[in-house]
This record gives sequence, C-alpha cells and structure tokens, in this order.
Amino acid sequence: MNDWLVIVNGGFMRKLIILKMMLVIILLALTTLALSDARNPFVDVVKQVRGSVVNIQVEYEVKGGIRGNLPFDDDFFKFFFPQPESQMPSRKAKSMGTGFIFKREGDIVYLITNNHVVEKGNKEDAKVTVTLEDQEEYRAEIVGLDKDTDLAVLKIEIEKNDWVTIAELGDSDELEVGEWAIAIGNPFGEELNRTVTVGVISATGRSNFNFGESSPLYQDYIQTDAAINRGNSGGPLVDIDGKVIGVNAAISTPNQGNVGIGFAIPVNMVKSVIDDLMIYGEVVRAYLGILPQEIDSDLRKSLDLKNVSGVLIAKVEKDTPAEEAGLKKGDVIVRFNGQDIINVAKFRIVVAESEINKEVPVEIIRSGKNKDLWVKLIKRPEDIAISSTSSAEYDWLGLKVESVNSSLREKYKIEEESGVIISEIANNSPAEDSELRVGDVIIELEYESIDNVDRFNEVCDQIKDSGKDSILMYVKSVNGPYHYVAVNLGR
Repeated sequence: MNDWLVIVNGGFMRKLIILKMMLVIILLALTTLALSDARNPFVDVVKQVRGSVVNIQVEYEVKGGIRGNLPFDDDFFKFFFPQPESQMPSRKAKSMGTGFIFKREGDIVYLITNNHVVEKGNKEDAKVTVTLEDQEEYRAEIVGLDKDTDLAVLKIEIEKNDWVTIAELGDSDELEVGEWAIAIGNPFGEELNRTVTVGVISATGRSNFNFGESSPLYQDYIQTDAAINRGNSGGPLVDIDGKVIGVNAAISTPNQGNVGIGFAIPVNMVKSVIDDLMIYGEVVRAYLGILPQEIDSDLRKSLDLKNVSGVLIAKVEKDTPAEEAGLKKGDVIVRFNGQDIINVAKFRIVVAESEINKEVPVEIIRSGKNKDLWVKLIKRPEDIAISSTSSAEYDWLGLKVESVNSSLREKYKIEEESGVIISEIANNSPAEDSELRVGDVIIELEYESIDNVDRFNEVCDQIKDSGKDSILMYVKSVNGPYHYVAVNLGR
C-alpha cells in the first residue's frame, strides 16, 4: 500500500513540474512579444518636444570684412573655428541657429535662444525670421538679450487659432551625471532641421571657458556627449521625461566637428534670466564690488585653510557694498547668502542672483578666524567690467626687482606709487615657470607692505629665516588685475 502511494504521488509531482514549466514558457513568450511591440522611450520624448523647436535666421548688413567661407557668421564659435579676415564691400549676411517655444500669451509666442545667435538682429535694418515646425515663417522681435549668460528671448505673433507646441521647463538642480540627455536642433542650417541626438549628462558645473569676446561672464554649463554641432545653438537639451534641462550653447572641438563635448546652459539659470528679460528687457543683477580670486593648493597652504574652496578677495573696490560691509583684501569668502562658495564661477552667480537692497549674510575667514558680516547689495552698474584672476603653481624665487620710481615705471605704464617692479626673471628658475611676468608690481609679501627694494629685501630675509614653506605675494599684474600669488619655497 505504501509503495502504491509513493508511485501515485511521484506521478502527480511530475505533472505539477511540467505544468509549471509550461506556464513559465508561456509567460516568457508573452513578455518577449510585449517587448517587441514596445517603442524606444525616446520616441515619445521627441514627439513631445520636437514641435517646439524652431529655426532662426538673422539677416544683417556686414560692413567690410567677412569670415572666409563659413556658411553663417556665428561669433560664439569664432574661438573654435578661426578664419582669416578678408576685405570686401558691404553685403548682406546671414546667421542661423535654433530656438524653442516656452510660453504663449494669447496671440504672442515667446522663444528662447542664444544671445550669439540673434544679437546681430538688434542692428538697424536687420531682420530675424523664425520658422516653425509646419514651415510657417514669422518675423520675430527681440524681447531682450543677455550677453553675460548668452541667452535671448524672442517673440512672434500668430493667428488666434494656430496651434504651437510649448516645451516644458524642468529642474537642472536635480541633474545627476549619467542621466539621459537629448539634444534637438538645426545643425549646419535648414537642410538638417530638428535633428535629434542622444547621449548622457557627462558633467555639471563646467566653467572658466574662454570663447573670446563673446565669452559669457556667468558660466555653469552642463556637459553632454549628445552630439551638438554648429547651428544647434539655442536648441533645447531635454531629459528622459521630455522636460528642458538646458539650452545648447557651445562645443569644444579640435576639428570643427562634434567630438562628444557639448555644453548647455542649465535651465534654472535660464529661468531667472528670461523672467527679467520679459519684464525689464534686461537682466537685473546684484553687485558686491570685489575682485574674486580662485584658491589653489598653494594658496590654501599659505592661507592655512582646511579646504581648496571659497574665493579670495584680491581687491575691494571703493564706495561699494563690499567696502561698506567691512570686507577686506585677503579675506576668504566661504559662504554667501546661505550658500557654500566652491569657486569664483559659483560665487559670481550666487551674488548676481541675490536680492538687491537687502542685507545678506557673508561668512569669511580672516587671518585664520571665521567672521560673519552683513552686506546690502546694489544693482550692478552697467559700466562695471568684472575682472577675473587666475593662479598657478609658484616657487621661490629667481627675481630681480626695482622700485617703482625707476625708469621701468614709465616703460610699463605703472600707476602704483609704491611696490617693486619685476625687471628680470632668471632662466631655469622657479619664477620662470610661474605666472609672474616682467612688469608685474609686487605690493605685499606676507601681508607686509613693500614700498621699495630695500623693504622687499628686508622682508625676504625675514621669510628665509622663518623656515616657511611658502610665501604669499600680492601683485598688480602687468595686464591689469590685482591678485594674490602663493609661492612654494620648495623646502
């Protein structure tokens, strides 16, 4: 009896196993069928956004030279694509780029693009034309331009019942490296309009790029490997949800083509700029009144800082909010208006976006001690040219200096009434490898004022005897800016 039960149970178990296997096979087949019918997720994203992308053409008068055989004049990319100047009579010229619709109010449609795409449209007799997805062309009006971020707002008037696609603006502060990024634009003109390329977010917070005269002052770029080419300027960079996370602005390339290094202006910066442009026709920014300097590892050691972060005040301008608040040359700003300061680029943006005529907190490090101050910012004067300084590795010493009352003062057009001028830098010396240059004026050594060569030698002797590993110099460079230089003594 027991043997019979075992046989019956064994047969039942075999049938149960076979049934389970059949169910698994059916489920796998259904899943495979479902996946085969599923569309690429980018398809829906592109359908959602592509209709908002427009082609922009600017026609303007060129007086004199043109730039070789470039298909359109794109000032922002002259840095990447230099062409020899040639002299020709005045002629009509065109520039092309991309933009996208972000707002509609009745019959008025507003578009975002780059400043460098449409800035020539502000000239007399210039014409800006916008072509929508349905190939309808509209004469566009420039609402506002902002060279400092390379952004612009346009508007067109359409018929009341006409339909347009509006791109939804996302949140660039939430971006993470590795997320999907989709770029849409018009590379190389109208023939390739609304081209879609896909990649990832390669990095965020990119700054300190020099694009020549068109370099934006405020830089906080998103870097992506989604293909961006000339003509993509002003187009949207969107995420996998179809929301705009940036405005495509620039590429870095050695061969005039895409090499997977493209840059977009983060949409959160865009939002604050376009609001001002639509209300005031310009961007209203706050002004502090200092010359900020990056902090490198040598400066960190000389200033006895725990981290390579914050910004060093290289100069405080007279009669400014900074001077009234008690900020001093040599202070290190580590927090401003409640935000940690990482570098000069971040600092500029934080200051510019702060509220005007309202006291904001500033945390500084002065002589190794933390100190809290309050500053009331004012509107940035239009004629202010914000300078920047840079630093590199410096070693001691290999310098020959002369007092500013020497003949070198006139030669190098030095306005300083005290200090010493660098007249020679020895070959194969540590100074030769630094950013110190003949004609620079050394104003301070280790916070000690330098009036003449004798004082310079005296302080140098003290530093040599102190056994310090580095020396901090305050310099007026030959090309303009004041800045601190940390010199590694190599001990």
